[in-house]
Amino acid sequence: MTAASNNNPDNTATPFATRTVAEDFATVFALLKPQMARLDTFLHGQMSGFEPEIRPMAEYCIDTSGKRIRPALVFLGGWTGSAGTAPQELIRAAAVVELVHLATLVHDDIMDGAELRRNRRTAARQYGSEAAVLLGDALLAHAVHLASQFPTTEVCAEVSASTRKVCAGEIMQTMRRGTANITLADYQRIIDLKTAELFRLSCFLGGRLAGHPPPFCNAAAEFGRRLGVAYQIYDDLADFFGDEKRIGKTLGTDLASGKITLPLIELSKRLPSDADRAALADEILKHRPPQPALRIQQMDTLGVFEAVSEAIHAELRAAETALAPHAALPPVPLLLRLRGVLHDQVVALKK
Repeated sequence: MTAASNNNPDNTATPFATRTVAEDFATVFALLKPQMARLDTFLHGQMSGFEPEIRPMAEYCIDTSGKRIRPALVFLGGWTGSAGTAPQELIRAAAVVELVHLATLVHDDIMDGAELRRNRRTAARQYGSEAAVLLGDALLAHAVHLASQFPTTEVCAEVSASTRKVCAGEIMQTMRRGTANITLADYQRIIDLKTAELFRLSCFLGGRLAGHPPPFCNAAAEFGRRLGVAYQIYDDLADFFGDEKRIGKTLGTDLASGKITLPLIELSKRLPSDADRAALADEILKHRPPQPALRIQQMDTLGVFEAVSEAIHAELRAAETALAPHAALPPVPLLLRLRGVLHDQVVALKK
């Protein structure tokens, strides 16, 4: 953490420098409780905008939401130093990014064949894959509808472009499923589009709608992008090393669905022989049953966990560097503490 992380915007007695990362996480989200409550009310109020026949389905997705990291980034990017306050524009923007995110989760779970999301049945398992595809489309459409209600076209233009990029990333990933010819550059491009783009958008919109200076908004956007890349790499690592009950979703789906991620790329590089690499490729291509236990053991033995963890930490360092010139602004200490939370989650995977 930079020195900026030692500021104390919540005016509590314990300085940030002496707190654990878990305490920082709790403090950040405690500060956002009023905003999150307003967001929840706003999202449920949007149900009347859906046709009666699909309202229960849309509400099921909203109620399956997790920590709402992307809305949190909107609120933190737009932080002005006062807990409990947020203009209605920030609430609306947070709802937009959350609806886009929920739509992508619905589609992801279909393609991954996932059973659980937030410890509940996925929309695909609850309603069937065909209906779930269209439900995701409906959520995306409503997000763009909300974005169009801002007084200028900037928000709608940003949201539309970001949604297109997220979809492009998902398409790239889908088209490459079941192929062993995924390069590191391919993987980086996919996660930059499908995950990091919404993190970037969230931080940018928060800063922009709160009236922060344009240089900070751009820096916050870069922070969000780097954080999003780190988060996706962490998610891919957790698919092998995570605990399903703790994380709250189906794990072990990447290898089974033929999705190549950084852990598999690094494993392939480290396997000792062409025959070993060919066997892994056959699992990815579904020419033979996947062997997740073997692959996890190999990742552990060959240093894959450490290599992928370092890739995450490199992105987190770059995220922190992006905000360094703006350390005096109110959002920076809180954004940096989220960076620390993700660092802690990576470490926890090995415990």
